Amino acid sequence: MLNIDSLQKGIVIDHIEAGMGMKIYDLLKLDELDCCVALIKNARSSKHGKKDIIKIEGDITIDFEILGFIDPNITIDVIDDGKIVEKKKLVLPEVLTNVIKCKNPRCITSIEEEIDHIFRLCDSEKRRYRCIYCEQEYQA
Repeated sequence: MLNIDSLQKGIVIDHIEAGMGMKIYDLLKLDELDCCVALIKNARSSKHGKKDIIKIEGDITIDFEILGFIDPNITIDVIDDGKIVEKKKLVLPEVLTNVIKCKNPRCITSIEEEIDHIFRLCDSEKRRYRCIYCEQEYQA
């Protein structure tokens, strides 16, 4: 069995759907961090069979909006002095800014590159968002 050391200070992103860990690694731009990052793929899970886990060492800030959009079942454990000091449960964000892009070729965001891509949650059960400019639907 693989053994990854426990963190003294940092964040553990847990219960990631198996195979999604690398996507999250890229979206959070973890390769740009100057700290130790461990990505564990296909770890055994009693609830899901398999899961991915990301451990990030140090005092950093994570954009939970992106994680809630990718999978609201992801959990965040904040570690300090080797102990979990906070557990965060994610929810679908009401507003997404520059996380997804509008696919409507007539949308203002397709023409004006500097405009933020902003989507509002319109149906939480079906995980649907709409572009605030053109109402184009995006389903997560």
